[in-house]
Amino acid sequence: MPNYDFVCEDCNKRFDLFMTYAEYGKKPPTCTHCGSQKTRRRMIRVRIGKSEESRMDSLGDFSNPAALEGLEDNPKELGRMMRKMGTEMGEELPAEFDEVVDRLEKGQSPEDIEAALPDLGADDGGGGDGMPDF
Repeated sequence: MPNYDFVCEDCNKRFDLFMTYAEYGKKPPTCTHCGSQKTRRRMIRVRIGKSEESRMDSLGDFSNPAALEGLEDNPKELGRMMRKMGTEMGEELPAEFDEVVDRLEKGQSPEDIEAALPDLGADDGGGGDGMPDF
């Protein structure tokens, strides 16, 4: 049976369901966290293998430490850099990563994000500051 990825529109959590081809589209997916049927299918990323050297080349200016100076004072640029680095990693990142990057790209400061999302990174073994170690 195929594994399908969904996002609950009520609790905003991701979950997977195993369904037969016959069930898909006929049996409404139910959130495994809150039981809601208000869900949508989540399209997963397609992975393309790249060498580490190719990834570093794709990062351009961000591979230069001088280019990272002042990012803490520019949330939009920090968000842009994090999104690009996340894309270049070629790995599945947690939904929280996208949440943080979306907020940064809208200009929200890291401190405001941490205050708005106090449980962020609480069980990922992060650096103890509440923010996940990406």
